[in-house]
Amino acid sequence: MHNNLQLIECVPNFSEGRDMAVINQITDVIQLVEGVRLLNVDPGKATNRTVVTFVGPPAAVVEAAFNAIAKAGELIDMRQHKGEHPRMGATDVCPLIPIAGITLEETAVFAKQLAKRVGEELSIPVYCYEAAQPDKNRSNLSVIRAGEYEGFFKKITDPRWKPDFGPVEFDAKRGATVIGTRDFLIAYNVNLNTTSTRRANAVAFDIREAGRVKVENGKKVTDAAGNPVSVPGTLKAVKAIGWFIEEYGIAQISMNLTNINITPLHIAFDEACKKAAERGLRVTGSELVGLVPLKSILDAGKYFLLKQNRSTGVSEKELIDIAVRSMGLNELSLFNPNERIIEYMLEENNSKKLINNTLRGFADITASESPAPGGGSVAAYLGVLGVSLATMVANLSSHKKGWDHRWKEFSDQAEIGQYLKEKLLKLVDADTESFNEIMNAFSLPKSTPEEAAIRGKAIQDATKKAIEVPMEVMVVSFESMTLIKSMAETGNPNSVSDAGVGALCARSAISGAFLNVKINCAGCEDASYVKNMLAKGSAIEQAALQAEQEILSIVNSKIK
Repeated sequence: MHNNLQLIECVPNFSEGRDMAVINQITDVIQLVEGVRLLNVDPGKATNRTVVTFVGPPAAVVEAAFNAIAKAGELIDMRQHKGEHPRMGATDVCPLIPIAGITLEETAVFAKQLAKRVGEELSIPVYCYEAAQPDKNRSNLSVIRAGEYEGFFKKITDPRWKPDFGPVEFDAKRGATVIGTRDFLIAYNVNLNTTSTRRANAVAFDIREAGRVKVENGKKVTDAAGNPVSVPGTLKAVKAIGWFIEEYGIAQISMNLTNINITPLHIAFDEACKKAAERGLRVTGSELVGLVPLKSILDAGKYFLLKQNRSTGVSEKELIDIAVRSMGLNELSLFNPNERIIEYMLEENNSKKLINNTLRGFADITASESPAPGGGSVAAYLGVLGVSLATMVANLSSHKKGWDHRWKEFSDQAEIGQYLKEKLLKLVDADTESFNEIMNAFSLPKSTPEEAAIRGKAIQDATKKAIEVPMEVMVVSFESMTLIKSMAETGNPNSVSDAGVGALCARSAISGAFLNVKINCAGCEDASYVKNMLAKGSAIEQAALQAEQEILSIVNSKIK
């Protein structure tokens, strides 16, 4: 469902935490950008600062951030600003954070694009920080911000502190802005069966990267320069302390996981369990503070299944369930994936999606007088059923008694099956959506030559999309036949007929999708494009027919 989605989070800090009219105008321009979802607005009166969190596809997030920085510069006057938090501008800092389908380095490219636009189009001095700043002498936010707003009138004239973008002149009203890229930070608390803050702290010091100060004979050990010597903890990119939560009547290890690629959620949990046990304590559960990327939860689910020598090729829902149970995320309050996982928070109401129908509902809507869903969506769903059967065989084989030495082999194949299943599920709705786009294009006005040209182009663009969606069904369904054949050859022999039915479904999906390719090609005016698509489709169908016969031959020989 979420495999190919590129998502980044943006957490700008604005130097206004008291006037909600100003704050609302800033957040309003963020929400106007299509594809962006505003997740949180956290104003602070003492700091006179508001932290805003929103997410979306990279280009949309950059647009929303630019609009927000422009609006903040228009509404906030730094000459009047007072607050407890260090700051240097109306938009003080604006980090972009990779969430899904995108690397830190790729996100840094978008941060630099944003910084360039802000500097050039808004004439605000901009400094890049962390992953977006190649000069490590000026990549640390606190170093850049040193001197704050009041000191920057002089600092900006120092050649060493020339802005990365924008004018070399401090803007008295708007100040300067720092834009960069950092890793996603997860705030995570592990619950202990104790009320002792001291004992919770001891475990926190055992695991956090900074560790604890070394003590010998009751005295702190120092180096030659007189600085305390530290004994590092066991986990990199982890900050941690122990505290007592009166509301729950327990002590917790409170952690910030500052780089979940180095220390993911499940490793932090397991290490906390290990170190707590060494001190006679027991972890009873844990809680996530705020939102978490889907990948963190799915990786945790796979990790705990692998520890049990069980197949990881299960559905997204099952992986989330095993992660929640294994880490006790429901102990203190209900963990609702739809409210806590970023990608799920971004989903619109999908109640109208075909794939969310019951079996009867899908059949009823297909049988109705509406032309869509039609053969294309049904073909895609046949592909879903075909690869689902192969995935079932892989999972059954992974757990077959006496085949323990082969469980990982089948687990890996089941994961491939789940991946292909999700791709085909998307195509069920994509086929109906592409048909609707053609209908919408035909309904465009054509009373003038300009309108007719726009309408003609829209029809041709929509027609090509209506060709490419079933072609993708063919490609993915044919890819699934490799897995289906493998399951027929090496999978649990008691399920060989299931692999056979899977082959029939996959080949029917391919032939059915090719009919849709051909009928849509009839409406396409690009002769070269049509020729290539028909040739590609014909080759896939012929190869699929041969694969089907080979698989059925294997299946029938095993049944006999």
